[in-house]
Amino acid sequence: MPYTTYLVEKGASHNFVAEAKPPTVTMPRIKALMTGSLPGFIDVVRNLNSPALLEDNVIRQAKAAGKRIFFYGDETWIKLFPKHFVEYDGTTSFFVSDYTEVDNNVTRHLDKVLKRGDWDVLILHYLGLDHIGHVSGPHSPLIGRKLSEMDGVLMRIHTALLSKERETLLPNLLVLCGDHGMSETGSHGASSTEEVNTPLILISSAFERKPGDMRHPKRVQQTDLAATLAIGLGLPIPKDSVGSLLFPVIEGKPMRDQLRFLHLNTVQLSKLLQENVPSYEKDPGFEQFKVSEKLHGNWIKLYLEENKSEVLFNLGTKVLRQYLDALKTLSLSLSTQVAQYDIYSMMVGTAVVLEVLTLLLLSIPQALHRKAELDISLSSPVISLLFYLMFLVLSAFHVIVCTSAESSCYFCGLPWLAACGVMALISALLCAIMSVLTKIFVRGSLPSKVAGSWEYSIVFLHRLLLLFQPIFHFSDTS
Repeated sequence: MPYTTYLVEKGASHNFVAEAKPPTVTMPRIKALMTGSLPGFIDVVRNLNSPALLEDNVIRQAKAAGKRIFFYGDETWIKLFPKHFVEYDGTTSFFVSDYTEVDNNVTRHLDKVLKRGDWDVLILHYLGLDHIGHVSGPHSPLIGRKLSEMDGVLMRIHTALLSKERETLLPNLLVLCGDHGMSETGSHGASSTEEVNTPLILISSAFERKPGDMRHPKRVQQTDLAATLAIGLGLPIPKDSVGSLLFPVIEGKPMRDQLRFLHLNTVQLSKLLQENVPSYEKDPGFEQFKVSEKLHGNWIKLYLEENKSEVLFNLGTKVLRQYLDALKTLSLSLSTQVAQYDIYSMMVGTAVVLEVLTLLLLSIPQALHRKAELDISLSSPVISLLFYLMFLVLSAFHVIVCTSAESSCYFCGLPWLAACGVMALISALLCAIMSVLTKIFVRGSLPSKVAGSWEYSIVFLHRLLLLFQPIFHFSDTS
C-alpha cells in the first residue's frame, strides 16, 4: 500500500497496532469499536443475525448531535444501527467466494458521495480482503492485488478530503482500521497473535508533521478508538467504554485542551468503575484520578492568573503524566472486571444441557423404531444409590464454591430450595442416562430393528453436522 505508507512516513498520521479481544468475529468487533466496551462470547451467536445495538455508542451520539452519517458495506452495521444512517447500502458477507463485487458495490458510491458536502461521517466496510483470506489463506497471491485496490480507495478519499479542506479550512480525519486479523489457516474468531492484532491508522492534516515510524507502532487497545472518536467529534464518550483516549492524536493541542480531554476520559472511566466495583475507592486507578483532579485544579488557578512561567508548564506536564497513568490503570481495572465470567453458573448450565442432549441422543433409536418406547428405570437400588450419592456430592460442592467465591455468582445467589432443585435435576438426568446405557449395553445386545435405527440415527446426526458446517463457516467470515 504505497500511498498509505507515504502518508505514515511523512508524518501526516498516527499509526498503531490495535489489540482486539476475543471473540475476533465481525459483530463483536464493530461493537467494541463503536462502544469501547468488551463484548462477550454470546455475541458470537449474535454474529449470525445481529440485533440492534442497545448500548451507548459513538454512532448514536453522533446522530443525536445532528451528524449526518452515510454507510456502505457489510450489512452487519445496518442491523446494529437501524435508522441511524441518512444514506446506506449493505452488502452481505454470506458468499465468501465473492471478493470482487462485494467491494465494487461499496466503491461505486465513492465518487458521488465525495463530491457532495452533505455528510459528516462516512463509514465504508470492505469485505473482499477477508473473503480472500477465508478461501485462499492470508498468503494468497490475491491478497497483494486487493491491498493495492484498497490503497487506491484510500488515496481517492484522502485526495477528496484535502480538496474539501481548502474550501472549508477545517481539518478532516480519515481512520483506516481492521475489525480483526486472520490466522495462518485463513480463519478468525480465536485469540492467536495473527487474529487479535489489527492495524489502526489515523490520518489528518491537523496532526503535527513528525516523521512516522512504521517499524515500531505503539500498541493500543481496539476499544480506545471509541473514546478518541467521541472526543474528536465533540461527543460524550460512550458510558460503558473501557478505552483510553489515544494521546498522540491530541499531543499537538494546547496544554489546556490536552488536560480537558484527559479529564473527560478519566471522569467517564471513574463513573464506570463506581458502577461496577463496590470497593472502587480503594482501586489504584481511582486514587490516581482524584490526585490528578486536584493537581488539575491547581494548574487551572495558575492558568487563570495568566501565569505563563515555567512553573505552569512543569505542573501541566506533571498533571498530564498523572492523568495518563490514571487512564491506564482505570482502563486495565475495568477491562479485567468486565472480562470476568461466572464460570460456576456456566458449568451448571452446560452440565444440564449436555445431559439433556445425551438423553435425547440415546432415545433416538427407540424413537425411530416402530414401537416408540423408552423405558427408563430409576427404581433399581443401584440407580437410587447413584442419585443420592450424586446429589450429596453436588450439594457439598455447591456449599464449598458459594462460601469461598470472592466474586458474585448467579447460581450462588439463588434460594437454597431452587439450587437444590437444580442439583436434583442434574442427578436425576445422570441416573436416567446410566439407566438407558445399562439397558442397552449390559442387559443384552440391541434388537436388530433397534440396532438398525441406532445406525440410522448416527448417520442422520453426521449428515446434520455436515449441513450446519457451512453455516458455522459463513458466520465466521465477516
